[in-house]
Amino acid sequence: MINQKLPKIWYGGDYNPEQWDREIWKEDERMFKLAGIDVATVNVFSWALTQPDEDTYDFSVLDETMDRLYKEGVYICLATSTGAHPAWMARKYPDVLRVDVQGRKRKFGGRHNSCPNSPSYRKFSVQIAAKLAERYKDHPGLLIWHVSNEYGGYCYCENCAAGFRTWLKERYGTLDALNKAWNTRFWGHTFYDWDEIVVPNELSEEWGGNRTNFQGISLDYRRFMSYSLLECYKLEQAALKKHTPDIPVTTNLMGFYPELDYFEWAKHMDIVSWDNYPSLNTPVSFTAMTHDLMRGLKSGDPFMLMEQTPSQQNWQPYNSLKRPGVMRLWSYQAVARGADTVMFFQLRRSVGACEKYHGAVIEHVGHEHTRVFRECAELGQELQSLSDKLLDARTQARVAIVYDWENRWALELSSGPTIALNYVNEVHKYYDALFKMNVEADMVSVEEDFSKYDIVIAPVLYMVKPGFANRAEQFVSAGGTFVTTFFSGIVNENDLVTTGGYPGELRSLLGIWAEEIDALFPDQKNEIVMKQDWNGLSGTYECGVLCDLIHSEGAEVLAEYGQDFYQGMPVLTRNRYGAGKAYYVASSPDEAFMESFLANLCEEKGIKGLLPERAPEGVETARRVKDGKEYLFLLNHSAEAAEVNIGDNPRQDLLAHSSVSGSVTVPGRGVVILES
Repeated sequence: MINQKLPKIWYGGDYNPEQWDREIWKEDERMFKLAGIDVATVNVFSWALTQPDEDTYDFSVLDETMDRLYKEGVYICLATSTGAHPAWMARKYPDVLRVDVQGRKRKFGGRHNSCPNSPSYRKFSVQIAAKLAERYKDHPGLLIWHVSNEYGGYCYCENCAAGFRTWLKERYGTLDALNKAWNTRFWGHTFYDWDEIVVPNELSEEWGGNRTNFQGISLDYRRFMSYSLLECYKLEQAALKKHTPDIPVTTNLMGFYPELDYFEWAKHMDIVSWDNYPSLNTPVSFTAMTHDLMRGLKSGDPFMLMEQTPSQQNWQPYNSLKRPGVMRLWSYQAVARGADTVMFFQLRRSVGACEKYHGAVIEHVGHEHTRVFRECAELGQELQSLSDKLLDARTQARVAIVYDWENRWALELSSGPTIALNYVNEVHKYYDALFKMNVEADMVSVEEDFSKYDIVIAPVLYMVKPGFANRAEQFVSAGGTFVTTFFSGIVNENDLVTTGGYPGELRSLLGIWAEEIDALFPDQKNEIVMKQDWNGLSGTYECGVLCDLIHSEGAEVLAEYGQDFYQGMPVLTRNRYGAGKAYYVASSPDEAFMESFLANLCEEKGIKGLLPERAPEGVETARRVKDGKEYLFLLNHSAEAAEVNIGDNPRQDLLAHSSVSGSVTVPGRGVVILES
């Protein structure tokens, strides 16, 4: 629990007082009080200010900021500032600058332009982190450390090439093992010396984003870059922990960001934090799924909402305003799904550079008489009233959906069978169906303990890592329900095909053999034809993207393809394995099939939605549990009010301070939190 020092839902955000003069600081203090702001994230991009040259440190502005904010009742999320190195460092130590995928050496500029394997960057970043920790270790306002900012971006310089070769030696031990793992006899790529290995960029193996000649080396380079950036984080973390062992350390993640394996990162974070920036047209269930993924990174622990915008963003193609009520609604969506903080970027709008049109609690007009400020102040008051009721509350899902970054990398690097296959979208299809049924789901890694769940769904599990098949077999044998889909069980962790028939190591569990895989064009569809009525799942449904041509090897055939030369071949199977069942969905089904299919699985396991009946269109449900009490969230994403049946048992409305039962009215873009 991170909130012990300030036992409430933290409310605040990124604050850059160094961009303003002292008269503005006084106004900030006044308006923070009006808005209920009690946490400020400072020093995120102040490295150049606090270290003007290699040998000089000047903490005077930060000292004043820390003391001033704490005196005014605002606690500190203190960043290490290493997300953007100073210009002097780039000039004097050019090894800190990245080389891009096209082999071009960067100049100073932007941010995230530091090579993660630069000896100079690592030295100076650890030094500044240590200086900060030593200086502020006893400051009463320090709540949490924020290392760097939104890690990401790859580098292809000579330092990275050398580091990659060292990493490969540790991973494979010998060149013979590496050559076998990468299948280098293809196209005459056999390596006889470690120094022959070069980074896979557009000068060697890759082109056009995720296109590559050799999946093995490209997959390993993604692993290596995630590892390298994580090493930078860990070096700073160690410097901080040396002086402040009891202060939690985090860095802000970015949801389904593709470049870093966040499950691996989370092992080294005291608490997960992330930045939530959906667009106006982002599906509500996708944002919910992303929150659930952030919660799942540490097996259900609460997380920090580190950033969101109070009004509009500045970097999307179309930067719509958040409509009245949406900022509050989306804030509570985060809390409903495990956030113990509500934080913004930013507290006051910048006047120049690329984020001057990114929304803020305090807009350019500079006073409190704006819609955005009023909404922020009202939310601040509500969060005060909730006190510590929700802190450290958990979700108790009985359904898990497996997500794996390395599987995603391998899929995206695959040279076929279709460019239309999008791993995240396929995962979302299953999540979305459960979301509409008001059924809770955890997003989990392939390493998660499956015994906690009744149903485990692993969409498009192309890569099967060592031990996974055995763990899935144990789960099903003990009575669990396992679901996987087309294009699963194809390769091992090195992206080498498991020979002997698809789905490889999962073949025995699923009781099927996939002989071929057909890729459909975007305008092509096939049909899922149910062989009999299965509790309302009957008739014909559409499917597309890929179609596995499978044969039963003991599995019961529940549905067959309705078209093409493989008409009559299985498309949905169920295999009884021990006390449980394993299902295989051989194509990408339409929404109607998905909802009926998952509804049947939930009914078989006695899993019910959070309401007596399905919620009206646009109403999201979520639940947190703490000390024997349940907190049910009703979030209305529609503009119109909705009537929601919560059942006959009385519950306490925490925001309206009243007892309710039966039908509850949730205002348009409104929130109801019910305690029972």
